[in-house]
Amino acid sequence: MNAVNNAKEVYSLLRKIPKGRVTTYNELAKACELTAREVGKILAENPRPIEVPCPRVIKSNGELGGYTFKGRKNKGMKAGLLKREGIKIINQKIGKEFGFAEESSRIKKLLSLRKK
Repeated sequence: MNAVNNAKEVYSLLRKIPKGRVTTYNELAKACELTAREVGKILAENPRPIEVPCPRVIKSNGELGGYTFKGRKNKGMKAGLLKREGIKIINQKIGKEFGFAEESSRIKKLLSLRKK
């Protein structure tokens, strides 16, 4: 796949993550056959931040990770957007009750969404 198709694939799957739920960079990367770093770069360059909910992607350990909006890094904005969706953040981490779950089952779910 080329960079444009990779981005389309990542954005397409990310749009399917429901409001109030999250996934990880690693889960999204495995579902798209990319690295977590590649997914992070694609999300940092997201041209449609309202349509593609990048804040719903977090680190594998539950930490928020980075967030770029209109070319500027803004981790506080990511936390605020997630809180508005009803996600509870404690010490800059998200609990498993918001979709951050055992990785293998999440990847299988993302892969099933990819086929739709």
